[in-house]
Amino acid sequence: MAEERSRLGRGLASLIGDVGGEAAHVERPRAAPRRVPIEFLKANARNPRRAFSDAELDELSASIKEHGVIQPIVVRPVKGQNDRYEIIAGERRWRASQRAGLHDVPVVINDVSDADALEIAIIENVQRSDLNPIEEAQGYHALMTDFKRSAEDVARIVGKSRSHVANMMRLTKLPDEVQGHLAEGKLTIGHARALIGVADWQPLVKRIIDENLNVRQVEALAHEAGVPERAPQKARAGKIEKDADTVALEKRISDALGLKVSVTHRDPGGVVQINYRDLDQLDEILNRLERGR
Repeated sequence: MAEERSRLGRGLASLIGDVGGEAAHVERPRAAPRRVPIEFLKANARNPRRAFSDAELDELSASIKEHGVIQPIVVRPVKGQNDRYEIIAGERRWRASQRAGLHDVPVVINDVSDADALEIAIIENVQRSDLNPIEEAQGYHALMTDFKRSAEDVARIVGKSRSHVANMMRLTKLPDEVQGHLAEGKLTIGHARALIGVADWQPLVKRIIDENLNVRQVEALAHEAGVPERAPQKARAGKIEKDADTVALEKRISDALGLKVSVTHRDPGGVVQINYRDLDQLDEILNRLERGR
């Protein structure tokens, strides 16, 4: 048990060497960090993260000038080219290092397949909450369509629930304009999910943005537009059916964490129960709480 507890707190530090326990089902050799010229690296066209803000890169660049690149960049060799590497995880650090004027950067070299490289990139970005919802959904979509992963496989790879993966995948069915607003933060995931199935979505999207509508208001308007309301979950035998507010609260927390959450009200307080699959998922919950603090 003590050995299992010692795994807590590793987070993405474990990318240095074995590229993370979250993807431990993929066999990878251990590798020691080494420094290579920065121009020997290139971005990965399959990196799920597309948006890199200038302000964010400037902030990281200033930190790198002061402290250097603390966490090595994970790369793989470029086939047919000597001493050339494609970035698997750490493109933001690479970009910021260029701004900082570095000539070389620390890297961990792992010779992995296209599918494994995409898995590692998604894991790192999801753990750091670096992806916007559309980037996350498109990353899952690529794993499932290009590399024939099932929804269960993707959920296991990224340490999320299957329902979270399925809900994110539904976002890829939205019109491009709606996806753009979601990526920019003008719409939330709750807004976007309520818009699925709305034929005349343009006026509703404009109202959401202009009037700052909440999710419940959007769901009501979508229902008026002909989208059927989601059927409430049936209570299990012997259990009291929860009110709509509690179910909505559970859904909000579950969507935020990607894990099953149960909320039980008691007078005067209550209990929030978060279900996790293994210690790696618990580790990620702790990391999120610590970042928020």
